[in-house]
Amino acid sequence: MIVDAHHHVWDLSVRDQDWIPEHSPLRRDFTLADLTPEARAAGVGRTVLVQTVTVAEETPEFLALADAHDLVAGVVGWTDLTHPGIAEELARLRELPGGAHLKGIRHQVQGESDPGWLQRPDVRRGLRAVAEAGLVYDLVVVPHQLPSCVRAVGEHEDLVFVLDHLGKPPVAIGPRGPWEGDLRALGHHPNTVGKLSGLVTEAGAGWKPADLRPYVDIALESFGPERLMFGSDWPVCTEVASYGQVLAVAEELTDPGDRAAIFEENAVRVYGL
Repeated sequence: MIVDAHHHVWDLSVRDQDWIPEHSPLRRDFTLADLTPEARAAGVGRTVLVQTVTVAEETPEFLALADAHDLVAGVVGWTDLTHPGIAEELARLRELPGGAHLKGIRHQVQGESDPGWLQRPDVRRGLRAVAEAGLVYDLVVVPHQLPSCVRAVGEHEDLVFVLDHLGKPPVAIGPRGPWEGDLRALGHHPNTVGKLSGLVTEAGAGWKPADLRPYVDIALESFGPERLMFGSDWPVCTEVASYGQVLAVAEELTDPGDRAAIFEENAVRVYGL
């Protein structure tokens, strides 16, 4: 059974997604009703639903969705890491309908202008609370922020960090440059996991499997197949690829002997699905 460890949903009548450009094909509703037939057709039996906006109301909504739909096995939500009461807020979220599906927390670090945001005292306190709650922390960053991620994972050895989209490498423009060295440094820490997601988006229209292969190979060398997991990044991926194409290229670029770990077992273990 394949686990899709990274996808989103949104309803623009409930909340705007202000990161989506005005004329983008993504500027419409994408719901679980849209995803479910595509996921089932691709052999995906469980998914992890990941936050999209830094709005407190979104996480309870996602937990309720997970409670109502057996496709969604886990939620990576958002809460304010810098709030002094974060431990109490995490406990409150777990008491909500579907609260048992809360598996991780994510913040849009990629949008923070402070290169040392992850080292701020209030953020470090929040990360400790996430660890104490037994949750995972997803990192969504761009390449120049990876050195800060390396410091953070070293400072919080009791917290598992999942690197979304492999840190958004420069697939379309290259060269791999500092991204490669920083990714390898991150992989040296055993409390890190890489997510094979979002690469087709970074490659852009007209991508080919050969464009992605060097990045997947570096990820495999950095984390090993026991610390990598597949994610579709649906519906963002639909700008350049179908759901089935994203899954197919991930399978093409990984060895058959590693696929049980990458496409199911690691996500089940890391997120406690």
